[in-house]
This record gives sequence, C-alpha cells and structure tokens, in this order.
Amino acid sequence: MADQRDFYQALGVSRTASQDEIQRVYRKLARTYHPDVNKDPEAEERFKEISEAYQVLSDPETRRRYDAFGEDFRRVPEDVDPETWARARAGAGAGARAGGGQWRGGGDAWRDVDLEDVFGDIFGGARGRGWGPAPGADQEAELVLTVEEAYQGGQKKLALSGGRQIDVTIPAGVTNGQRIRLAGQGGRGGSGAPPGDLYLIVRIADHPRYRVEGRNIHATLPITPWEGALGATVSLDTPGGETKVRVPKGTSSGRRLRLRGQGLPNPRGTPGDLYAEVRIMVPSRLTEEEQRLFEELAATSSFDPRRSR
Repeated sequence: MADQRDFYQALGVSRTASQDEIQRVYRKLARTYHPDVNKDPEAEERFKEISEAYQVLSDPETRRRYDAFGEDFRRVPEDVDPETWARARAGAGAGARAGGGQWRGGGDAWRDVDLEDVFGDIFGGARGRGWGPAPGADQEAELVLTVEEAYQGGQKKLALSGGRQIDVTIPAGVTNGQRIRLAGQGGRGGSGAPPGDLYLIVRIADHPRYRVEGRNIHATLPITPWEGALGATVSLDTPGGETKVRVPKGTSSGRRLRLRGQGLPNPRGTPGDLYAEVRIMVPSRLTEEEQRLFEELAATSSFDPRRSR
C-alpha cells in the first residue's frame, strides 16, 4: 500500500491489533487532536485522519475487507475473491492488460470475461489506452451534522459545488469521519460511461451541551447541593430525548454517571454510552429562608472538603 493511506499507521497500531487496543488508541489520539482541545492548524486534519481510520478498523467486517483489498476495499464488489483480485491486480501492475486474465465469479474459475468490465477503475492503467469510455471519478464532500442529526438520522439537503443540491438519507448513529456512499452521484463519465460515486465525510459539529467521542456522548448534569448530598433522580436532556438519571447519595461535582447504551446508536452492534458529568450549582440569590437554612447548615456541619481528601 505504498503511497496510499494506511489506516493502521494512522492510528499507530499493528495489523494484528485487537479491537480493544484500536479503540483505546483512538480515544487517546482523539483527545489529543480534537480541534476543541488542540488549536494547531494541522490538528483538525489529523483528527479527521484518525477518525476515518477508526471508523474502518473498528468494524470487523469493514476491517476484513480493508485487510483484503487495501485502499480499494470500498469499490471491490462483495463477491470478489481476495486471491483472485490480488493476482489480477499484480498482473495489471506488471503492465499486462487487465483482460489478459479473465474472471467469471468466486473461487479460481477463469473464463472469457474482461476484468476491466468487472472491476471498473480499480485497474488504473486501463484508462487512456483506448480500452473504452472512462467511468466518472469518485468524489468526496463534507457533511456537517448536529449531534441530534447524527443520533436520529433522517433526510438532509446538501449543497454541492457547482450549485447542485442533493437529498441525503442519513443513517441513525453516524460518527465523526464516517463515509456515506452515494452511488452514481460523483463525476460524470465520458462517452456514456457511468458516473462515479460521491462519498460524504461526516463531521459532527460542536454542540453547546454535548461532546461526542466515538459513539460515546458526554454531557453536563447540573444538580443542587442537596440533590448531591441526599441523592435524587433528576431529568437530563439527551439527543434521544429526556431521560432520568439517578444521582447517588454523596455525589460531588466532577463525578461521571454512565448511562449504558444511550450514546450514538450502532446499526451493526453495541451503541455508545452517555456520560453525565455532575456539576453542583448554587442559587445566585437566596431568599431569607434559604439564607437562614444555609447558615444553620454551616453552623451545624463539620464537613470540610479541604481536609477530607
């Protein structure tokens, strides 16, 4: 994969890395390069790079295809045998015409079918040699979503260069860096050849209440001093709607409460979690009765947070 993006190198892991290791490394890198944290001009591009790499390698099926077909894994048909593809690819790279070997289907069955017809523009050497019309080029565009749009999915109108607008169906639970393929929406082909595909790169915009990390969502949970001291069940707005959070007795600011499965949905597996970070708030103005009760508590309590650690 020389001169091509290597998603394993992007994350700094080996090709035999476990899924847990990939997730752990991604989270560390995301915290380092997230544009909200790192103001280096190159941090955002690095963040996009590691997000795309994680999106591919965190899904076992997508990772299997990437390992088999490398950079072309998104364009190789589902039923192509990796060994057959590798031999055809090697032959094309050696200067042999793609049709010099013929492929019929799965396994090693070779018949009178032109590989260029089967694989399209995977074999880049085929273009420009008078082998027929060139298919349209694949294109990329950025798709900016709110956290709520990423969570719920749905329809969105997207303006492209050249004044073109398209309606996009967004799957529920898309993540930062995920690619959405729109078949036939890319560059136009020449001489009647089919158009290329359009790949939308998802970017989840900053949100005043939520922070997204992979499929996990982080939110602030404001509570009163007495709710923290006595324990309580309180309401919290989430991208999926209002939910109830149980605050244990003796909870202080900074404690994170995990709401399992309430992060971004995952159509292919386990959804993310929502982490509610507690923040104890005090009233900016006290009534006379509140003032009296707080003064009574101050006189009665022996609690000293500066000496209790």
